[in-house]
Amino acid sequence: MSAASSPQAFTDVSVDPFVRGFLHRPPHPNGDALVLTHGAGSNCQAPLLIALAETFAEAGYIVLRCDLPYRQDRPYGPPGPGEAKRDRAGLKNTIAALKNVAPGRIFLGGHSYGGRQASMLSAELPEKAPEHAAGLLLFSYPLHPPRKPDQLRTQHLFNLHTPTLFVHGTSDPFGSIAEIEQALKLIPAQTKLLPVAGAGHDLGFKGKARREQLPADVLKEFQAFFRP
Repeated sequence: MSAASSPQAFTDVSVDPFVRGFLHRPPHPNGDALVLTHGAGSNCQAPLLIALAETFAEAGYIVLRCDLPYRQDRPYGPPGPGEAKRDRAGLKNTIAALKNVAPGRIFLGGHSYGGRQASMLSAELPEKAPEHAAGLLLFSYPLHPPRKPDQLRTQHLFNLHTPTLFVHGTSDPFGSIAEIEQALKLIPAQTKLLPVAGAGHDLGFKGKARREQLPADVLKEFQAFFRP
């Protein structure tokens, strides 16, 4: 078993909200790091996040899979309507914590709700803020609730100046590929969309099922998009 496949529990209680998750240290570090966080009904042990963390760590990235503050407070259930701001503060603290272990760029990634909060944090922060991510990796961005295409979650995209790679299933009820493509036009930063054929909101990682090729495909697109 390689060093990259043996994550270590990671906790920083010196900040509020505190940081909690699992740190994947690569066998051959490239200096860069990636934060990965989860969707509204999940946690940092989600199979999608584990598979991505293992693949990116093998490629040289330090990866931190982290629980958002609402999930640290309770093991089940979605976030409440007033918890998003604190969840973003938790992501901000996570980036600051990673700066102590990674000398290079720090990227912020998340699935669904976690990715949305990552993008909102990046839109809120000044571009030169120390906690500003070098780039975003967003999986299954929840553009609107299922069957409610008029309730778009795009207000902050006009202020998103962070390069962003979107990974989205072609059968995702939270937004079609055409709808995502239209939303990307609102973002002033450089963007790219990686469609996943036939995948829904879970991107093929439901229960024990997993798309074996997806993490490698994401890594390839990520490295090309965020080339130093």
